[in-house]
Amino acid sequence: MISEEHLQQLKGLTEHEVADHLNTDGYNELPASKGRSVFRLILEVTREPMFLLLVICGTIYLILGDLQEALMLLGFVFIIMGITIYQENKTERALEALRDLSSPRAMVIRDGVHKRIPGREVVRDDIIIINEGDRIPADAVLMWGRNLMIDESLLTGESVPVRKIAAETYDVEPIQPGGDDQPFLYSGSMVVNGQGVAKVICTGIYTELGKIGKTLQMIQSEETLLQKETKRLVKVIFAVALFLCLVIIGVYGITRGNWMNAVLSGLTLAMAMLPEEFPVVLTIFLALGAWRISKKSVLTRRVAAVEILGASTVLCVDKTGTLTQNKMSVEKICAAGQYYNISKNKDVPLPEQFHELIEYAILASKRDPFDPMEKALKELGYKRLIDTEHLHEEWPFIEEYPLSPQILALSHVWELPGKKGYVVSAKGAPEAIADLCHLEQEARDELARHVDLFARQGLRVLGVAKAFFIQKKLPASQHDFEFQFMGLIGLADPIRDTVPSAIKECNEAGIRVVMITGDYPVTAQNIAKQIGIENPSEIITGAELERMTPGELQKRIQTVNIFARVIPEQKLFIVNALKANGEIVAMTGDGVNDAPALKSSHIGIAMGERGTDVARESSDLVLLNDDFSCIVDAVKLGRRIFDNLRKAMAYIISIHVPIAGISLIPVILKWPLILFPVHIVFLELIIDPACSMIFEAEAEEANVMRRPPRNPKEPLFGKRILTISLLQGIFSLLVVLGIFYVALKQGQSEGEARAFAFLTLIVSNLCLILTNRSWSKSIIASLFVPNKALWYVLGGTIIFIFFIIYLPFFQRMFHFAWMHPLDIAVALLAGIFSIAWFELAKYFYRRRRIDLLR
Repeated sequence: MISEEHLQQLKGLTEHEVADHLNTDGYNELPASKGRSVFRLILEVTREPMFLLLVICGTIYLILGDLQEALMLLGFVFIIMGITIYQENKTERALEALRDLSSPRAMVIRDGVHKRIPGREVVRDDIIIINEGDRIPADAVLMWGRNLMIDESLLTGESVPVRKIAAETYDVEPIQPGGDDQPFLYSGSMVVNGQGVAKVICTGIYTELGKIGKTLQMIQSEETLLQKETKRLVKVIFAVALFLCLVIIGVYGITRGNWMNAVLSGLTLAMAMLPEEFPVVLTIFLALGAWRISKKSVLTRRVAAVEILGASTVLCVDKTGTLTQNKMSVEKICAAGQYYNISKNKDVPLPEQFHELIEYAILASKRDPFDPMEKALKELGYKRLIDTEHLHEEWPFIEEYPLSPQILALSHVWELPGKKGYVVSAKGAPEAIADLCHLEQEARDELARHVDLFARQGLRVLGVAKAFFIQKKLPASQHDFEFQFMGLIGLADPIRDTVPSAIKECNEAGIRVVMITGDYPVTAQNIAKQIGIENPSEIITGAELERMTPGELQKRIQTVNIFARVIPEQKLFIVNALKANGEIVAMTGDGVNDAPALKSSHIGIAMGERGTDVARESSDLVLLNDDFSCIVDAVKLGRRIFDNLRKAMAYIISIHVPIAGISLIPVILKWPLILFPVHIVFLELIIDPACSMIFEAEAEEANVMRRPPRNPKEPLFGKRILTISLLQGIFSLLVVLGIFYVALKQGQSEGEARAFAFLTLIVSNLCLILTNRSWSKSIIASLFVPNKALWYVLGGTIIFIFFIIYLPFFQRMFHFAWMHPLDIAVALLAGIFSIAWFELAKYFYRRRRIDLLR
């Protein structure tokens, strides 16, 4: 066991030693679940309905003796496999990137410097610093600890935390987890109370957790509401396709007497109607959406959060560190009724009457502080009191009385030199310090006047007190000391530069921003006015919350956007009231006590830089840099993802209508067949990348943050969107059938008419892709929005069209005849005409400022 004084001298490992340990032991991680192999992906593809239909069609062509057609279809099987493997690998890479980001973090001492690193980079012999709410990153032995309680239930199943004590020596063999007063800390366990310093003894698979073989921090695949809705839709369409397939086989066989061709026609219709793209598109959009959001410094821990992110109506945020920079500096101090402005007197010696105020504020802080306020106090002391008797590095630290919901202040007990007694220093909320000092009402009123003056300047206010104690046994409560009030300290925390514009964007997007802070009401109002939070005149304090019933809060919270003097436990009360009013709530939090509110909110957002592991594990998103503007960027991306998903799904429906219609109607009207299985497969080679690549990469609509949030209960296909999709498909179907009919009437051969109609369908398909890229911009305006995948698909399609129309081998495969350039021009114009009505509708709705996606 080492003393607290020796903690300051710990240097930890050097970077060279760290590299050696990494080479020897590897990274501190457990074996992750393996991604799907190519062989497994191939097996999954072989179970897909489209694959089975292709194989059946290829077999029938072999039976009929058409070897070329059979080989063509079976060749397309490998192409579809290649596309599927590419899509799945892209999704796996995105998920793997998120798994790497989700690794727990650890505070270590290396080369004498405190560093926060990913947990996987912790190595054997590292010195780690642990605090309440941290997850232990590796098995370690405790070198020093204070009131340390650990939850080892992950390993032992025991929910009661165990007490830890520092080891006398560090080369002892670890024992099994469980039991009090042991010095061993185990990877995966959680610090529920206190703090400590420990030396890592083993990492990764060599830890107790590694022996058990559990895998932590993996992103879990979960079925979202959209996935359930899509599955239901696919089942319905599949049932209809199966029924019509049987009908077509029966009608064709009875009326034409060719049952083999009847089966081919039925299978063609089934292939045309199957929307197998739906589940693939949904999986890719959500996985890549989570990856895109991570590029905005927001880690998605649960993929379902991507789905609801764009529907958020309320963002509940902490002030400190999220709206502000969390870089505290002492701005102004007050002692014995006298004020002193620190920022305006930077190079002037600190007047003597303020020395004790700073002295006891430092004594009420940690020796090696992490908290920004304590850092600011220590920095001021070491700049202004360095040559005085008011700094006490040599005093032994004895006891801490921590902050609690009942007393918003903490006290530190120090032993005087020569063991002549104890000095007690306290700092905290001014009203709590006033209570500890047992001030009379007149003194309290005077104190409130000073506090109000600080708060109106947007300063965070701390009260400071001191006491002396002679008896050997310390009291159970800090209330039992005879404190003397020392004065007030006002600290400034600058607003983040990006916050006012982000708040304005939220207001325009119909999203309420609710600020929750432990500061004074006037301080909170001052900040709210600076950043543009709406309705800053109304405010609810923590004391008022305590007295309110849920019904009263539900009524008040409809107009109140500022909550001041709130403790973390009250956040849950606020979240539940907002939810009861029908709001979709996103809540930020960083501490252990924030976990219930994060869990209860629709979207829990944990702070990545200063947040505890408990908060992160209760959240849906982790803010990697604690900046409010990143939350707004994530909401914007969430809206973009959902919009693009709708466009992709609308396109899938619209293109399947003409394909299915062209497969069905010629059979009923006894026309020559337009489409064969090979045509369907070629169309799928355009549709699949269009859905998974073009629409996923599409930029957001210009008005994405100038419209109210969507209703999360709103189905993916609303009446308007479904109607537009069906109309797009019907117009395309009518145009293609019209081209085919006119071509036959003009005496063109079946091959010529089929090529004419198919080219028209291809052009119409490409126009559907272009027009559905944006439901507000015209096609021409959309072409100026970058999208690499679009040009790859367009270029590849145009090249392949040339092959199938003019190369004899492909002409035979597709049952085409040579096309005259005039026919090609007519097909181009007809395809463009099929979507012209929608371009006019977009223009009309754009002029009337109506959003087609709503």
